[in-house]
Amino acid sequence: MIAQLSPADFSAWRDSVDADERAPLVLDVREPWELQTASVTEDGFTLLRIPMREVPARVEEIRQQFGADHPVACLCHHGMRSLQVANFLAQNGFTAVVNLQGGIDAWSRQRDTAVPLY
Repeated sequence: MIAQLSPADFSAWRDSVDADERAPLVLDVREPWELQTASVTEDGFTLLRIPMREVPARVEEIRQQFGADHPVACLCHHGMRSLQVANFLAQNGFTAVVNLQGGIDAWSRQRDTAVPLY
């Protein structure tokens, strides 16, 4: 089962993970038009934007770039697509995956009100 991480608790998670002195990864799986509407800003984490439909074809790229044990937090609009991607990553050997519960909508409400709601 994939752990659910509230955006309000993201900073504590980010600061607690052991990423071998590399920042944890936030994998934003929203579509390009959504990224133009609202996006998070890197703050102690690495941001990687890959639409959900492209993740299966790029899973090995993610593994090679970050490693299967690298902490990954998946993000979408409301948390459903990101949960599917988090499950996919876990099924493909990624061991430190969480889902950002409520997606960027919750991120805007709980963590950064400068991120527009849509």
